[in-house]
Amino acid sequence: EASDVVGPARADRGRVFRVAAYDFGMKRNILRLLAEKGCETRVFPAQTTAETILSDRFDGVFLSNGPGDPSATTYGIVAAAELLGKIPVFGICLGHQVLGLAMGGGTFKLKFGHRGVNQPVKDLDTGRVEITSHNHGFAVDPGGWRTGGWPGHEQIVDSSRGRVALTHWNLNDGTLEGLRCLDIPAFSVQYHPEAAPGPHDARHLFDRFRELMS
Repeated sequence: EASDVVGPARADRGRVFRVAAYDFGMKRNILRLLAEKGCETRVFPAQTTAETILSDRFDGVFLSNGPGDPSATTYGIVAAAELLGKIPVFGICLGHQVLGLAMGGGTFKLKFGHRGVNQPVKDLDTGRVEITSHNHGFAVDPGGWRTGGWPGHEQIVDSSRGRVALTHWNLNDGTLEGLRCLDIPAFSVQYHPEAAPGPHDARHLFDRFRELMS
């Protein structure tokens, strides 16, 4: 069953956004940061159907972190595919991999998993390099999508759900660390923007999620 609602930390941020969070192994600090951004979050079990989420008036869906091989999370992939285009979606870590698979992409096992709090990731949207926290052994394979072929936009690919911008790259091994859908409201990152303890470079992504729901 779904958890009790975790309400916003402050009432002075204007509109309160209702978020449905899929719990694939969710960390408590995620709820705290969503609350700080004025979100009212209800946590649902990983096997919750898209129909259950869409039957209520949520403003957005959060796909959480979690362990293991993302391809085994078939229920999450099916739900994410059904939610895409109907409600804004933000995924991190395993949620990023689930989102990639839901859009017809692939995943692969890393030769050396990403562990620790000092992985350098470049955000192509901002040009910034962020120090990020990681704990995963799989990654999204951008080779599963067809290159769009737009001159000057080599980081845009065609997925089963429209165009996808490949927005974040790991500077240690060149693996994909983030994506943003251009035709539907959805984005994700491979790392942990909510790290506690850990770097805070990527916490602005929770603001981006709020903007996506506006």
